Amino acid sequence: MAKSSTRYYCQQCGAQSSQWIGKCPSCGAWNSYIEEVIEKEKTTSHKKVPGTKKAQPQRISEIVFNNDQRIVLADQEFNRVVGNGLVPGGVTLIGGEPGIGKSTLLLQVAMNSHNKKFLYISGEESARQIKLRAKRIGKNNPDVYVLTETALNSIIDHIRDINPDIIIVDSIQTLYSENIESSAGSISQIRECASELQQYAKHLNIPVLLIGHITKEGQLAGPKVLEHMVDTVLHFEGDRHYGYRILRTLKNRYGSTSELGIYEMNNDGLREVANPSEILLSHRDENLSGIAIAATIEGLRPMLIETQALVSTAAYGTPQRTTTGFDTRRLNMLLAVLEKRNGFRLGVKDVFLNIAGGLTVDDPAIDMAVVASVLSSNEDKPIDKFTCFAAEVGLSGEIRSINRVDQRIKEADKLGFKRIFISKYNYQAIEPKHYDIEIIPLASINQFYDRLF
Repeated sequence: MAKSSTRYYCQQCGAQSSQWIGKCPSCGAWNSYIEEVIEKEKTTSHKKVPGTKKAQPQRISEIVFNNDQRIVLADQEFNRVVGNGLVPGGVTLIGGEPGIGKSTLLLQVAMNSHNKKFLYISGEESARQIKLRAKRIGKNNPDVYVLTETALNSIIDHIRDINPDIIIVDSIQTLYSENIESSAGSISQIRECASELQQYAKHLNIPVLLIGHITKEGQLAGPKVLEHMVDTVLHFEGDRHYGYRILRTLKNRYGSTSELGIYEMNNDGLREVANPSEILLSHRDENLSGIAIAATIEGLRPMLIETQALVSTAAYGTPQRTTTGFDTRRLNMLLAVLEKRNGFRLGVKDVFLNIAGGLTVDDPAIDMAVVASVLSSNEDKPIDKFTCFAAEVGLSGEIRSINRVDQRIKEADKLGFKRIFISKYNYQAIEPKHYDIEIIPLASINQFYDRLF
């Protein structure tokens, strides 16, 4: 009988130690070591993928590459995020909070993509539960195979028999390999299962989509080395009080990491949102103070979002600064600029800021819209609902230029806006006669108040 032993593994980098350590010597993380009871392996050799030969070195000029190798799915939002389709042999990890819709998203992608053979491997749900979800989605793809199994060796045997075009694993934390004696979900098992799946994906040129759990801190559960092993890391996020879901790219070896896809959760699954500006702008019959529209860009997609501000007298002596979807420290900076450069007494008032739609935005180009909404609420003067803003505000009160301003102007023009405020340094590089919208250039925040109201 093999001798049992205890090892401590770092949850961040996967480093191991014979005793508990407060600070990991490899990655520097504190309190990241957890204990695992393991058994010495009887054999450490991996199963060789059938039909593969020993790798040989070759000149990079002799390597054949075709741009048409990507597998294009029926979901356009998913294709955009992963880089215009899945790469054969690529491994994609998708994380998100429980119940946010990760399993629904991948099952819907499989059910909508006809002429593609999918193998959906589930270690958390039964085949009947998956059938109920597929029935709710309302799509039918006869080439979707469902396998409820957690033993990796058995899963690999089924992969050989079915020979699917795409593999979906829900989730990687439920699988276990017989080469490791620790329990399923441990760091050793996650690393081993991901390594074997990656090996088969590379040799058989089959893309693999892995669903991963996340921790209370919002990080992907398991060793940090798991994110380094895979080719693409996606994060599916959203507010439970809103019907919108956002698919973001955190890592992508085959495309951009600044793309995002937007979905709307309905009773029959997730609906792709082709024009996010229309759903992120609230419909109102009258102009209200404290509301300003910002032209922002996420990835390659321009869209208009609504910033809402409320400025009131501090009731408890200490002014509050509360933000939703925006950096609180950046709001404090903008308020300090308004007080220093324009003389507004905002230091003794409560300021609440909200990005409508449950979005989280870090684009500095929405600075002017934030300033406009704060001034509108402070003066109780509404901003014309056909006016939008796209500029960054500096510490000295200057209006700074931003990138890709022409795409922002085109988006505002397409949605029927009549005025857009930008930096005068951006104005020098565009042709105003090409747009039907009025473009107002500004150099400093001092000019902004007079032109706004």
